[in-house]
Parts: sequence; structure tokens; C-alpha cells
Amino acid sequence: MFTVRNSFRRSSRLIENICLKNGDVALDCISTGPQQQQGTFYEFRTYRILPEKNAAFLKLTNEKIHLRTAHSELLGYWSVEYGGLNQVFHIWKYDSYAQRAGVRASLAQDPKWIEEYISKAMPMLMSQDNEVTYLVPWSKVDRPPKEGGVYELASFQMRPGGPAVWGEAFQAAVSTHAAGGHAHLVGVFHSEFGQLNKVNALWWYESPDQRAAVRHKAHGDARVVAAVRESVTYLESQTSKLMFPCPYSPLK
Repeated sequence: MFTVRNSFRRSSRLIENICLKNGDVALDCISTGPQQQQGTFYEFRTYRILPEKNAAFLKLTNEKIHLRTAHSELLGYWSVEYGGLNQVFHIWKYDSYAQRAGVRASLAQDPKWIEEYISKAMPMLMSQDNEVTYLVPWSKVDRPPKEGGVYELASFQMRPGGPAVWGEAFQAAVSTHAAGGHAHLVGVFHSEFGQLNKVNALWWYESPDQRAAVRHKAHGDARVVAAVRESVTYLESQTSKLMFPCPYSPLK
């Protein structure tokens, strides 16, 4: 606890000094957001399906997803295998909030979407959750080298204060892991709406067994261990989901 508090205080004092040198008010300078330089954002959606309806929901979505993708861009659609039963997770890309509002309005007026999908899918769901996220400035969407395989969504709940406090340490932990060839990093996303100070790293592996082997190897990499040790001083909790891409997912 002493180490965590001292590390947090050192980071805070460093940021404050930088802000004051630039003639800014320190508290205003400390970012609690991703400092997004463009309007593009990604909506994360998680649906929890009634267990007895899981197969029927996936079949219906496979048949009717084209009605939805006619309105906006789908980045990926997955069925969760580990870390959440009877769930699907999907990511939608928007250029602006105005575009998303327009898409939602168009969907509400699309009779085929309502009649052929929504009216049938909604009774199959237990709940729906969504988050608005941005790619962090040092990340981009990097597609896997080939189709197939599995994806891991690793979600990290960081300490309050935003990337100005923990961003550098988090970047080092993720980048060192990716640079060591331990896994393929698809993208890193920072939350804007939903749970704040949350960062999601989307990884790709050839198979669940390859992921297990990669994790074992990373645990023996001194560079990864050192970077993670620094990053976790800002970490409150983390979760992970292993997911299989659906046939209609652009990210396969």
C-alpha cells in the first residue's frame, strides 16, 4: 500500500509541475479522458442471452445481421466462450455522435429490421449493456495476420485520474507484451461513457492453447514482468473474456 500511494503521489506531483510550468491550472490540466483528437469512436455492446435461446439468437443474428450493417460499420461480433456464459459482444464504429443518432433514428424507421430481427431477438435477451470507447492515441485497429483463432478482451479498471496518471505505465505494459511477440494486439480502447478509467485491450491468438502457452512464456519475460509490475500499482481490478468470432464478424 505504501508503494502504491507513493507512486501515485509522485505521478501527481510530476503532472502538477508540468501544468504549472505551462501556465495552466493544475487540476484543469489533469486529464480524465482520452484526449481524443478526432470524432471516431467505438461502441461496445454486450448482450446476455437466455440460456435456452442462445442457439436461436445466434442463428437469427447470422441470418439478419445484414439488415443492421446496412446502417453502420460493424468492427467485430463474438460469442463469449469463457468469462461470461450465454453472451455476445460486438463493436460498432461511428464517425461522430451525430452519425450514431442518425443511425438509431433510421433503424427505428426500418420495418424489416424491426419486424424480422428486433421483434424476435428482444424476447431472447436478459440484458443489454453498452459503452462508448476511443482508441487510445498510441493504438490503431490492427487486424490479425489470418482468419480463425480466438480473441481475448482484457478489461482493466484503473485508478481515478485518467491517462495523465496511469497512461504511460499502462502503455509500457501492453506494448512490451505485444513487442515481445507474446500475442497479436488488435486495439486498445479507453472508456468515455460507461465505467470510467477503464481500458480494454483486444488480443488475438491462434487458439486457446496457444494463448495459454503465450501467457506462460510472457510470465518468464523480465521486460514484461517489470512493465506489468509498474502498471498494476494503478490497477483496481481486471476481467477477461475469451471469445470466438461469429461467421459474419468482419474481424475473424
